[in-house]
Amino acid sequence: MSQMSLSWLGLGPVAASPWLLLLLVGASWLLVHVLAWTYAFYDNCRRLRCFPQPPRRNWFWGHQGMIHSSEEGLLYTQSLACTFGDMGCWWVGPWQAVIHIFLPTCVKPVLFAPAAIAPKDKFFYSFLEPWLGDGLLLSAGDKWSRHRRMLTPAFHFNILKPYMKIFNESVNIMHAKWQLLASEGSACLDMFEHISLMTLDSLQKCVFSFDSHCQEKPSEYIAAILELSALVSKRHHEILLHIDFLYYLTPDGQRFRRACRLVHDFTDAVIQERRRTLPSQGVDDFLQAKAKSKTLDFIDVLLLSKDEDGKKLSDEDIRAEADTFMFEGHDTTASGLSWVLYHLAKHPEYQERCRQEVQELLKDREPKEIEWDDLAQLPFLTMCLKESLRLHPPVPVISRHVTQDIVLPDGRVIPKGAHSLRGRSLLGRKRGPSVKEVYDPFRFDPENIKERSPLAFIPFSAGPRNCIGQAFAMAEMKAVLGLTLLRFRVLPHHTEPRRKPELVLRAEGGLWLRVEPLS
Repeated sequence: MSQMSLSWLGLGPVAASPWLLLLLVGASWLLVHVLAWTYAFYDNCRRLRCFPQPPRRNWFWGHQGMIHSSEEGLLYTQSLACTFGDMGCWWVGPWQAVIHIFLPTCVKPVLFAPAAIAPKDKFFYSFLEPWLGDGLLLSAGDKWSRHRRMLTPAFHFNILKPYMKIFNESVNIMHAKWQLLASEGSACLDMFEHISLMTLDSLQKCVFSFDSHCQEKPSEYIAAILELSALVSKRHHEILLHIDFLYYLTPDGQRFRRACRLVHDFTDAVIQERRRTLPSQGVDDFLQAKAKSKTLDFIDVLLLSKDEDGKKLSDEDIRAEADTFMFEGHDTTASGLSWVLYHLAKHPEYQERCRQEVQELLKDREPKEIEWDDLAQLPFLTMCLKESLRLHPPVPVISRHVTQDIVLPDGRVIPKGAHSLRGRSLLGRKRGPSVKEVYDPFRFDPENIKERSPLAFIPFSAGPRNCIGQAFAMAEMKAVLGLTLLRFRVLPHHTEPRRKPELVLRAEGGLWLRVEPLS
């Protein structure tokens, strides 16, 4: 057997075994990669020194655990914004840097970077993947671009207009429940509980043309969606359960799998039924029948969509987009509506002005329903809604994972591999004496927004990955808010709600308000 010298390792001649050669190659490869990673990490740390950093817990945990998902955590973040100004750097563990951006002048290069350079951060969304698949929320690159182009027509105002009837019907059911509960004068209700069911009811009709009567009786599908949202939020706070293998051994992991299976089975059944309908009727006959009988729902639009090459979405793609829309559309809208009702309960003068605006709009109309063209005739109600979204944005932060260096206007660089967080409103911004935590709808008066940066208020994000469903969400919120104020007086509860940021901004123990029917 041939001999080889390993004197450079302090060893004498030995037999050149293939296994020994393989071991040396593997060790060399590992050493090169460790050195390259160490250098890259050191270089990133050096480049991140230009961003101010609060004191860490220790070298291993970094800042992890210092900012809690609670009222105190949000107040701490706001105090850091005041201390550090435009941006700051946080460490999640010893390796992962997160850049918090507080001012609109700094956020533009991140939000308007191509989707491939600043995709959504999988760290914050990865737990949703078994449920939502590779839909618009979680996909990236060419697939995201293709789906975005194909789904945009689904949110054209001609598609959205007929949904107004669904919004009216769903809120009427909720209000009928409130009338019964307040039969003795008033009722104390958790807004999140009631409004979440109402938005899910609307979405199931808009997406699937399916009425589960979930506001009046239990629905397995709706219960599964609510359970999935709660389980994902809970998992975020349990570090060890971030490992999939461990999570699916727990009772929560098994419940998550069962709920996913139920939701997927429902969506798949609707898609297959609709697929069977299309060939028997043909596209033109199918569209004519839809126009006569009911609205063109989200599943219909996805089934009929084609890209530039004439290719359609697969059943798996359609399921992912439908499940994503059900998830993103119910909790966020419920949060926005709950918090605006809270603010109007605290400011009866604004509540009364909104009510008068709606009464004037609908005074000669029976039944009292808000239509698409009415939405532009509610300027003060819209101002009140936007001011609530400023103070309590349904999704408090926008997260991005930086895959290439991004140069900021002042010359600083967010290095490749860092994560970037941006508050969607003034919630996470530096505050001066002119910007206070005061609910003031006139902040959105047309005269007052002329000189303001459009990136100072981005409840639906901005840039290429902004919220595709923002027109749908605003239409539903305006319709529901207008009809609620027309029929009920909303009064504050004796306890002040404490904010709780999860997947959406909630309130600890629910957001309780009193409602009184108006004659």
